[in-house]
Amino acid sequence: MWKKFSHLLKKDFRLMLSSKFVILALASLVLYSCYINFVYVNLDQEIYPVYLYDPQAKQTTMSDYITRVDTRDALESACADRYSVGIDLASEQPEFYMLTSGIDTMDHYRTIWAKAVLSGNIKGQAEMIGTNSRKMKNRREITAEFLFFELSAVGFLGLASMLFKEKQMGVIRVHGILPVNKAIFILSKLLVFLFSDLVFTVFLTVLNLGLRHGIAVLPAVLIQAGILSLIMALTGFFFAIRLPDFKQFSLLYLVIAIFVTTPVFLAGQTGVSWDWIVYHPMYHLFTAMKAAYFSVSTVKTSYYVTCLGTVILLFLIAHQTLTREMSREG
Repeated sequence: MWKKFSHLLKKDFRLMLSSKFVILALASLVLYSCYINFVYVNLDQEIYPVYLYDPQAKQTTMSDYITRVDTRDALESACADRYSVGIDLASEQPEFYMLTSGIDTMDHYRTIWAKAVLSGNIKGQAEMIGTNSRKMKNRREITAEFLFFELSAVGFLGLASMLFKEKQMGVIRVHGILPVNKAIFILSKLLVFLFSDLVFTVFLTVLNLGLRHGIAVLPAVLIQAGILSLIMALTGFFFAIRLPDFKQFSLLYLVIAIFVTTPVFLAGQTGVSWDWIVYHPMYHLFTAMKAAYFSVSTVKTSYYVTCLGTVILLFLIAHQTLTREMSREG
């Protein structure tokens, strides 16, 4: 059995290399790392620009964070981006003007910031967020997000593309005739992609967080990467067996990318408040990945139990589906 398993591993590894998977992963690694190191960490967006309309010159002291405008129309025009905040001192009491961003939390912070700027009760923007500098916080955050969506895509598409190639080559038909252990057939592919995903995780983390910070978070990050890799690979395996061709599979992935991963990104990155998001399984995988990058112990034991049960269930479903397909092909 172990001899057959080693042969399957070698065959799947060669098949992965022939599918240009390594080149795609390397290109993604270079692209993500270049963006993070040369673009994202250097973005220093001004925090909630504040515009002041003060026709009677009531405000004698001016903060560096305030921009004066000459008319009320100019004030409203400046705040049309739904990010800036306007202060109108034309009447007795200051009037704060802004268009909602659609996120209650952000609107609340914008108001607090404008009031602080008007009163002069600020000492400049924060350079440290918790134990991280602003740039390190950005590095951890964007690296976690890139890794999550990369593994979601690669795990789902990578193994499936290999399986479709084997179906075209007649491998499934041959295995349907020969006495092949279905469990080691699936396990071989899982291990190949799990190994490649973990290697990708190591390089992406170390390149973008640095050696010291990267090594510090890698144990927790690798656990989350392994869980996500196995779940997405088994899901992709199931649909690749069930669907007749890669075109239908690609359409399915597009639907999943839009309706499954997009809400997770919006809830995790922009702070959009949806009560139902806690019932979204991918949201918990996403938050666990980000928590691992920030070395925050927010993941409960029930999460790992649920993930283990999910992997086992998906493996059994994939095994049953493969057995049925091989019986039909044989």
